[in-house]
Amino acid sequence: MTDNSLYIPRLAVVGVGLIGGSLALALREAGAVGEVIGIGRGPANLEKALELGIVDRITQDVVEGTREADLVFLATPVCKIGEVASAIMPHLKAGVVLTDGGSVKASVIAEIEPLLRPGVAFVPGHPIAGTEQSGAEAAFATLYRKRRCILTPTARTDAQALDLVRRMWRLAGSEVVVMDAEKHDRVLAAISHLPHMVAYSLVNAVGSYDRYEENILEYSAGGFRDFTRIASSDPTMWRDIALTNREALIEMMERFERFLAELKEDVRQGAGDKLFEFFQRSKDLRDNIL
Repeated sequence: MTDNSLYIPRLAVVGVGLIGGSLALALREAGAVGEVIGIGRGPANLEKALELGIVDRITQDVVEGTREADLVFLATPVCKIGEVASAIMPHLKAGVVLTDGGSVKASVIAEIEPLLRPGVAFVPGHPIAGTEQSGAEAAFATLYRKRRCILTPTARTDAQALDLVRRMWRLAGSEVVVMDAEKHDRVLAAISHLPHMVAYSLVNAVGSYDRYEENILEYSAGGFRDFTRIASSDPTMWRDIALTNREALIEMMERFERFLAELKEDVRQGAGDKLFEFFQRSKDLRDNIL
């Protein structure tokens, strides 16, 4: 079966924001979905999703919204995914595929797999895409193009469901990678979670600088604004990521602290050769990922 043959008669999106809304729009554009049901807690955001044509129907009742779905995409903050799965599990129809977009995978799997009942297939996933914007208005159909989506199946993951979700993300424009959940969490702690922690810390450090009366953030230009753009991301989402990926995140934060301490000492000592070597090594590593 080719990717282009994929068709989901009824898709339920729990959390119609940037991630959930963009997937719905991408599948609509590809002609791969019939009815899209938008589910969430905020009526204003749901109405906006309906107005923008992201969804066909909206409800704040997660059980009602997912009851007849053929595929359910959980696009809520990570700490809410297990709670939602627990609420809807007894009511999902046989043959449904449940998947998610959580940025942490081991904790999500640990919460959902014990809840699974016959006829419900769960495929853990994480599309690595996003912006600092949130809500239905932030969604756009091309968000996932030329981006990666990591799927982290377990021994209990149904092969046909895995194939369906893989083809779904390919239709949305993603390169799909299959990876062990623990590896995913450690990789994402390094390339995504740590940079966000650094950006949040930098904004707090500069924003709290009190040597002068004015707020020196007003003088920030392109470099500072570009580097700290991700600190405008949803605080709830990043609180949940920090809580659910603590071990891997702390490992990376401590590793970062060691390099920052090395750099700090080279600056303190006025060690020009060491500073140049540090900066050159960093430049080479950065240049090689482009």
